[in-house]
Amino acid sequence: MNGVVRVAWRLGTAAVRGRAERPLSQEATGGAEGSGTEGGGGGSGSREAVERLVRAHPVVVFMKGSPAQPLCGFSNAVVQILRLHGVEDYRAHDVLQDPDLRQGIKNYSNWPTIPQVYLNGEFVGGCDILLQMHQNGDLVEELKKLGIRSALLDAEKDQDKK
Repeated sequence: MNGVVRVAWRLGTAAVRGRAERPLSQEATGGAEGSGTEGGGGGSGSREAVERLVRAHPVVVFMKGSPAQPLCGFSNAVVQILRLHGVEDYRAHDVLQDPDLRQGIKNYSNWPTIPQVYLNGEFVGGCDILLQMHQNGDLVEELKKLGIRSALLDAEKDQDKK
């Protein structure tokens, strides 16, 4: 991984499975439990609640809107990049549905913008970082570490056969 991408990564531990959820790529809302302040409790913007969300699935995206209906160009770009790689099973949280979660995820990652992408509980970055990883091939490698085979590898094979 190159230096720019490495800067965006946060040190983390192995992902811990959270409560069972259907793939959020099919959900329209964040699915965060409760509401509260960003402080200690278990509100949707608390560090503990955000930690549970980022570790609940190997691929987690905090975005504006849903994968079916992104509400900003950057969120749409992240959805399109994941789609291009054939990643359909991921958790997507609509931060527009929950202002506490919107601020909580920014505080958690120390990253000021949405969307935010997490792989195996580790912060990757936003749209720009994911796009860079897609362009330089790092995303294929990172997905492989999660046991996800990028659809682009199959597309390359098909091109080679022609």
